Amino acid sequence: MRRARLPALLAALVACAKGPAPAGNAPRGTEMPVALNGESPFQYPADLYDQGVEGEVRLRLFVDSLGHVVAESTRVAASSGTPALDTAALHGAAELRFAPGRRDGAPVGMAFYQPVIFRRAASAAGEPAP
Repeated sequence: MRRARLPALLAALVACAKGPAPAGNAPRGTEMPVALNGESPFQYPADLYDQGVEGEVRLRLFVDSLGHVVAESTRVAASSGTPALDTAALHGAAELRFAPGRRDGAPVGMAFYQPVIFRRAASAAGEPAP
């Protein structure tokens, strides 16, 4: 399972680099929640990694004013087309921790979209890593 952990970490880093997108039109003075996890909670399914299956899942999350993901609000907004990747994204989302979003400086709960990208790392020659 160690082999599958590195790509999942890479996947989450790519997703976090893009940052969350507002679920609707965010009013002026609004700051989106910021992920605080030091390590990715997303696990690339080992069998899919070995088969070279990749994909992107777009999750809809709601983070409350304390920065907690409200589990019952989490859903797949756009599927990767591979149910096991969608499930892995949903499981990982439960472990995400956030600094809450802010509106005019005050912490608020808000919904947003979070991409989770499952990609195999490329080797120096540009081929997928074993």
